[in-house]
Formats: sequence, structure tokens, C-alpha cells
Amino acid sequence: MASKAAASAIELDVGDRTIRISNPDRVYFPETGATKLDLVQYYLSVGDGIVRALRDRPCMLHRFPKGLAGAKVHQKRLPAGAPDWINTVRVFFPRYSRHADELCVDELADVIWAVQMSTVEFHPWNSRAADTESPDEWRIDLDPMPDCPWSRVQRVACVAHEVLDELGAVGWPKTSGGNGLHIYVRIAPNWGFKEVRRAALAFAREVERRAPDDVTTTWWRKDRDPKMLFVDYNQNARDHTIAAAYSVRGVPTATVSTPIHWDEIPDVDPRDFTIKTVPARFAELGDLHEGIDDAVFDIDQLLEWADRDKVDADLDQETDLDED
Repeated sequence: MASKAAASAIELDVGDRTIRISNPDRVYFPETGATKLDLVQYYLSVGDGIVRALRDRPCMLHRFPKGLAGAKVHQKRLPAGAPDWINTVRVFFPRYSRHADELCVDELADVIWAVQMSTVEFHPWNSRAADTESPDEWRIDLDPMPDCPWSRVQRVACVAHEVLDELGAVGWPKTSGGNGLHIYVRIAPNWGFKEVRRAALAFAREVERRAPDDVTTTWWRKDRDPKMLFVDYNQNARDHTIAAAYSVRGVPTATVSTPIHWDEIPDVDPRDFTIKTVPARFAELGDLHEGIDDAVFDIDQLLEWADRDKVDADLDQETDLDED
């Protein structure tokens, strides 16, 4: 429920919190005319889904203080001025020998406050606050190179699904909000980032073996065929994040990283999922990732594949994880 708080602001009741939204009419997406308030209302409409995707995870924010027409800010630390009910989790960055207190979502009001602070995209870690060094989410990023057709992404998704089924793992697909697809698998937090990344590379190599004309696992971008699809296992490295399920993307059309059913993949067009269309889909279907925490996979077999394929040697050659 909104009430006028000032000529340039409104107040919204979100659960038990009241959040002041300044400049609600500021246009964030010039191509469509969508405003800051439109963005807030979108996140309210998918509340259960976005909270499930972010809950208890360190979260980097992609902020656009002036909308997409202005500069983009990659924010690891919680923005200044946060109310005392906003939770954070402290994480360490060895490369810089520094800590950061990142947003740690517990309720929908946390999300809406972040949007008030000009956040468009939410990029959570694949580990949780209880043990930030032990991932509980394995992320499969089907990342098309510049000349890779969408039909190739669709084919490779089907191959990935086949391998997951054979492993006994439940994959939860979503559009990336761009040109690719993401598949999440819930895992027990029994391994560190290095082991999860080894498992992810072993899986990627298996997909590559089955679809050699479509897939590459070559690390250096300059060495990849621009028509191929890269299975980006490196998204499981420490402090590498991708847009959460239900996160809006900072692109002119305001696309959304949207959970989908496996049987939608042959016909899906990721451009159809935007802040205008996803609320009705969510109202009809609910959160398609609702059961993700109930389907926990043991990566031991993937680690056996990693040993078989000697993937440590490959990972050791990758000296700059920020290359991509």
C-alpha cells in the first residue's frame, strides 16, 4: 500500500517494513519507459521467487543510480544508509586482502530496499552465510559465443539434461536474461569451491564429448570458435556470480532471468521474459524453482570423472579467473 510522503517520493509497506521510494518516476529503462517504481512493483510481484533465490547468500548488487542511461555500479559492500534490520554477511577477498559486508537477503523488504538504492540486478554467491566457503549450488552456465545461434543453446540444454538424468541429479533451468541458459543443481555443502569447480568442469567435458560440434570448454575466449557454446564451469569459482532467478537484467528491454520447465526449452524465446510479462507468468505458475532445496545431489561421481580426466592440470593453467 502506497501513500504520498513527499512530492518526489512514496512509501510502501512491505511485510512489516515501510520503505521510502525516492524518485519513483525516474525512467530506468529508456527503451520501454519503465520507471524505478515499475521495477519495485515487478520485484514485489515475484517476491517469493526472488527471496528464495537470494536467501542467506552474500549478494553483489548491480546498481544504476541514474537508470540505464547512467553509469553502472558493481557493489559488493552494502550501500551506505541501510536500516538496522538489513542483514549482511562478511566475506573475504584474498586477492585484495580485504573484507566486505555484503547484503544477505532474509525477507522481501531487503530486496525492495536494495531497489530503492538503485539496484537492478542481484548476483548472489553459490554459498550461504552459515559457511561462505562451502557452496550448496552447482551452476551450469550455457554461454553462447557471439555467433552461436539460439538453436545451439537449446540443443546443448537437452544434452545437459540427459547427463544430469544419468547422474541422478535434478537440474533447475532458467533463462539468463541474455542469450544463454543457466541450470542450477542443489548440492550438499560438503566441498569447497575448488572441488565444485572441478566437478563442474568434468560435467562440461562430458557434455562436450556428447556434442562436439556444438560445445567448447576452451578456457581462453580468443581460442574459442565464435559459433560455439561455452559451458562455463568457471561460474563455480569463488566470488563468481551470475544473475539470480527472477533478477531483472540491466538491458534496454528489461529482460528477466526466468525459471522455465525443461519441456519449454525447444520453443522458448528468452526475449519474451521481461518485467512486463513475468509477473503474470509468476501469478499463474508460481516459482518453478520452489522445490530446489528438496533435491540435493552428491557430486562424488563428478569428482571421480574429474580424477579420470585429470582436470586439475587444466585448472592450474588458468591463471586469471577474471579473463572471462
